[in-house]
Amino acid sequence: MQVATLLEEKGLVEIDGSQGEGGGQMLRTALALSVITQRPLAMHSIRAKRSKPGLMRQHLACVQAAQTISDAKVSPVGAGVTALQFAPATLKAGDYQFPISGAGSAMLVLQTVLPALLMADAPSSVLVSGGTHNPLAPNFHFVERAYAPLVARMGAGLDMRLRRFGFYPAGGGEALASITPAAQGLQPFDLLARGMLEDVAVEAVCAAVPRGVAMREFDELARLTGWDRRAMALLPVSQEEGPGNLLQATLRYAHVTELFWCLGAHGVSSEAVARKLCQALRDYQKKPDAAVCAHLADQLLLLQALAVWQSGQPAAFSCSEATEHLHSNMAVIAQFLPLRMSIETASAPVVRIAPL
Repeated sequence: MQVATLLEEKGLVEIDGSQGEGGGQMLRTALALSVITQRPLAMHSIRAKRSKPGLMRQHLACVQAAQTISDAKVSPVGAGVTALQFAPATLKAGDYQFPISGAGSAMLVLQTVLPALLMADAPSSVLVSGGTHNPLAPNFHFVERAYAPLVARMGAGLDMRLRRFGFYPAGGGEALASITPAAQGLQPFDLLARGMLEDVAVEAVCAAVPRGVAMREFDELARLTGWDRRAMALLPVSQEEGPGNLLQATLRYAHVTELFWCLGAHGVSSEAVARKLCQALRDYQKKPDAAVCAHLADQLLLLQALAVWQSGQPAAFSCSEATEHLHSNMAVIAQFLPLRMSIETASAPVVRIAPL
């Protein structure tokens, strides 16, 4: 049966990809919700506000991954295509492998299929390969340490294993996600405060990069924050997994764990890397009434929306910033799910989600 015919048979969702922030997150959220709700998707002007509009390599991988887990019928796609028709059949739990050649973000591919597989009727495993630590995407450790605990609080399971680092431009990283759906469905919860800071861990990776790079990063970060330089550690890595340099700080609060990171780059000093990371930390810390940072808010929104939709119970969370990404994500979710979503502006924005 033709994709166009399938689109006519059900409650078609049409999305203008140029609205809001006009990037790839809208596509990933739409694909996930299309698979979950079994509603066909027609999207145009995909990534219209990016310097290179349309589907790039990692976005094609996201479409193909969503197609695989749902036996979807998909209109012809390729690099630069700006319109997509996607008609899912049945969501299937299973053991999947989704490779991306080069250093395209493997975590963004996982982000596409993870919400759907959390709603499946059996556990799944997803092996993704490509870039594991990219500058404009959640990295592996962010998903493992900040996102996965929120999944657990909803009654589901997400176990992450890093098999190999993958840095730009070589890529070649590999990560395994083991996904266990919630036995009673996803359960929403309120997350309005981060609580007291309980632990800080600063780590660096130097793959085929001199160890001294990380030592200078540690020195500068210790100078800026007052944190104990002696507690900062190098993560083990094979030099074959480089070249790549990562500096990250994991902050464990009573109610949430946040992870901030910065990647080194050719021509950028170690001190500049540490200063950039420190600025991200300070931007979050100067909003003490916010439970989650702007990046984690983007990830948490879809999870909370699905849990509210599934359970019929409201939920709310506070964040350091209500970004255009967050607003765009809300707009996409509203086209698929019968939810009332709002953002209250106070000392920190509070996102409230309730069933209609």
